[in-house]
Amino acid sequence: MGFLVQLFEIRWSLIFIALLYYAFSKYKTYNRLKAFRGPFSTGFSDIWHTKAIMSMRSHIAYSTVCEKYGSIARVGPNDLITSSSELLTHINSVRSPYTRSEWFYRAARFNPGEDHLFSQIDEQMHTKRRQQMAAGYSGKENLALESSIDIRLQELLHLIRSKYASSKPMDLARKVQYFTLDVISDIGFGKAFGDLKADADLNDYAKSSEEGLLVTTIKIAFGLMKILEVPMISRLISPSEKDKAGFGKMRATARSLIDSRMTTPTDTRSDMLASFIRHGLTQEEILSEALLQILAGSDTTATAIRGIMLFVMTHGRVYSTLQAEIDAAVKAGRAPHSPGIISDTEARNLRYLQAVIREGIRVHPPVTDIFSKRVPDEGDTVTIDGKSIFLPGGTNIGYCAWSMHRQKSIFGDDVEEFKPERWLIEDNEKTRDRLAMMYKTSELTFGYGKYQCLGKFIAMMEVGKCIFELMRNFDWGIVNPEKPWKSRNRVGIFVHRDMWVQVSERQTNL
Repeated sequence: MGFLVQLFEIRWSLIFIALLYYAFSKYKTYNRLKAFRGPFSTGFSDIWHTKAIMSMRSHIAYSTVCEKYGSIARVGPNDLITSSSELLTHINSVRSPYTRSEWFYRAARFNPGEDHLFSQIDEQMHTKRRQQMAAGYSGKENLALESSIDIRLQELLHLIRSKYASSKPMDLARKVQYFTLDVISDIGFGKAFGDLKADADLNDYAKSSEEGLLVTTIKIAFGLMKILEVPMISRLISPSEKDKAGFGKMRATARSLIDSRMTTPTDTRSDMLASFIRHGLTQEEILSEALLQILAGSDTTATAIRGIMLFVMTHGRVYSTLQAEIDAAVKAGRAPHSPGIISDTEARNLRYLQAVIREGIRVHPPVTDIFSKRVPDEGDTVTIDGKSIFLPGGTNIGYCAWSMHRQKSIFGDDVEEFKPERWLIEDNEKTRDRLAMMYKTSELTFGYGKYQCLGKFIAMMEVGKCIFELMRNFDWGIVNPEKPWKSRNRVGIFVHRDMWVQVSERQTNL
């Protein structure tokens, strides 16, 4: 009792000491990165960063910060963001000592303690997993990859032609997602979900993907990763494989397909799943990677297709030039007549089509995650724009996609314009360095070095073939140009809805 009385008598002294300690700790935190400017509160708290992520427009918030405070800006007490392509290349290079930041990547886990390629922060394990999966993604051991995409694309064209052409408005955002979901489930599991044939989100896979992205956004924004990984809490909120729809159902379906394949020989199969099995992935590892493909791969590829189609439909000059190139290619035998599907090789040889795709991805990057990396403990001195800058060890530094792909010094003063012709300037001594920098920066959309996206080859194949066939077979128009879609950015991945279009069959023999 006497001790409590003594504490009460000195309570104001204790409160003063506590406040002094709190102020000192906050000043120490602020002082550590004081060389980097940012919104006022970012030096002391994560409030600004939390609001930016929860606004569902984090790409704009990050871009505004970089435009105001420079190519390296502060977005939190221990967090920086950069729009410098040379710094991002340095951070992600194969021999870079930078590692993935736990607060960001671990929040992307599907189940506590279970990592997939994206959430893995152990560098050795990450490298090993990439090596095990590379052949399956590249097509070297997935010989049916392109034909699988062709079949799904034929189904998309049939759906549009039979149900929507010259008829009722169509939500292109949803149909494109059906296409990418069916492609990724076909090449990943060996069996498509069937959304295109049903013209429906069977088992609510698309819906559960959107909900999963929202949960991940909340986990990252409020730093809830460690709390939600407590077993008692995790069991209460995690989807169950006994669920009749949604992510739990998707997981159960994936497990069933993988189980049936684990017991059969792989020497007669040439798909992605067989490749993963041959390269030593366990049943649970394959399950996690397959789910990652569906949730991340389908959404990002769908976003790229939607964005490109929107820009083409709203730029008459681009629209007519692209269709003219497509028609000329078919007439010249450089692409097959319908109902044949253009090959990936043929699509890559169409210069204007490739310029349209690259420009669409530049103006609207399909992924704007900050992909936060941790500076090595000893810190790192980098040279940016001719200036030497020291990054303190343990600092998290992320990627500002929206600003990086709008750098006037690289892409020109008209960076806000959708202008495919910027990629078609003559390659000569005067333009060679600029073109090389444009392409190098553009490629960073898919990561770089040890963190480059394994699905890039598949995604670009889907995009090129899909844009060609949609523009070859149909005429398009946006129903409401002033509000072409509803868009939300959930931790760097876009969710698009209500992209209503009028579509009609083209009157050609191509």
